Formats: sequence, C-alpha cells, structure tokens
Amino acid sequence: MELSLQHKTAIVTGGGTGIGRAVSTLLARQGASVAIIYSRSEKEARETVAAIAEAGGRATALRADIADAAATHAAIAAVAESFGRIDYLVNNAGITRQMKFDDLEAIDDDIWDELLAVNVKGTFHCCQAAAPYLRQQPGSAIVNIGSIAGETGYGSSLPYAVSKSAVHGMTRSLARALAPSVRVNAVAPGAVATRWWQGNEEKMQALSGHLPLQRISTPEDIAALVLTLLTAESVTGQILRAENGQTL
Repeated sequence: MELSLQHKTAIVTGGGTGIGRAVSTLLARQGASVAIIYSRSEKEARETVAAIAEAGGRATALRADIADAAATHAAIAAVAESFGRIDYLVNNAGITRQMKFDDLEAIDDDIWDELLAVNVKGTFHCCQAAAPYLRQQPGSAIVNIGSIAGETGYGSSLPYAVSKSAVHGMTRSLARALAPSVRVNAVAPGAVATRWWQGNEEKMQALSGHLPLQRISTPEDIAALVLTLLTAESVTGQILRAENGQTL
C-alpha cells in the first residue's frame, strides 16, 4: 500500500532535535523525503538522517543559519535541486533566553535582535525561499511551530513570548498571501518534554500551571499535529493550541 506522503518532499528546520526530530521521523515514516536544515546541531541532525535511512526512509541534512536570508535561500534551492520538488515546510527552528520575566532591565537590544532574527525573520526567510517551489505542488503546506507563550504573553522570557506572537500573526498573513496554492498554519505547544527545559523543569511546571489533562506533551504529540495540519486541505491561517488544557 502506498504511504500517504509517498513522492512528497518536506523541509524541517531544526529537524535534528526535540520536536523537529519527531516531525522529521514521522514524515519520513509516512513516505516523505525529508531535508533537515540545522544551524548548530550537526551531530543530532546527522544522527536523525541516519536513523531515518536505517528505517528505510530518505533524508538529508544541510547547514544554514535561517537568520541569514542568503544562506536560507541557498539551502532551500539545494533541497529543490536534490529532490526535484518541495511540498511541505515545517518551521521548527527557534531560540529562547531563560530570563526572569518581570526584569525589564535585563532585556537589551542584543537579546531582542537575536530572538527576532531567528524566530521571526528566520521563519519568514524560510517561507519566502520555499514559496516559489511550494506554489508548484498541489496540496502544499507550511506549518510554523509557535508557542502557547505567543497566545498568553507568558513564557521563558518576554522577548520570546513576543517573537512567537509575531510568528502567529505571520502565519495568518502568509495564509492570505499564499492562498489559494499554499496553506499556512501553526501549532502552539505548551510545555513539551525536550532538552529546551533541561535544568529549568520547575519553571516549566510553574509556567504551565494546572493542566486539566495532567500531562506534559511529548515531541511525538506535536509531530502528529504537524502531520495533521500538513494534510488538512480545508484548514489555513489557524493556530492550533497543543497545551493539555492550559488555557481553558
């Protein structure tokens, strides 16, 4: 039986670790060829590619700093040349600073510039570079990994929360700009058990508050939602909260 994503190509930024790795693995298992774009996690990206290949899938890893528009365009063009097409883009790459939330004096321009360059401009660079290829393929889609911090205004740091709110706004704007040929949605995870929170588990629990479902999400939970949004042909411009009831 043909797999649902057979002959499709997906790009996953930050695809070697955490949520990105779970997304890359799931899409490959569904039959897609996966291109992982990484910035710093080369070892993890190559391990993910090797694991996908060992399971019979097809994957590759390319290094690019998504804050650099030229490097991002070059990497995505290389993916299109190598695989012949791009059907899906998952913008998972992102950074944060763990900071005391109410300490405004600790937030300087360098922190703003760093987080906005990757989380906001970097996400746009990827969409901008991939759009011409996505427009050529029926059923193509983008999924941005936002954050519940972008909905609540509260998270690991104030600049991070603001940057993810911008990603959610960009998702809606791109859904209009790229319609009808490309659908654009976002997942807004709450707390997810990844290395992101290593050493800050108590803060993660405090930020999450009381969770009606009494669980912390896994990377695989988020990957399943990404797959759903990539293939849901009647859904665009939506921010899907995945936070175990945190914001009820």
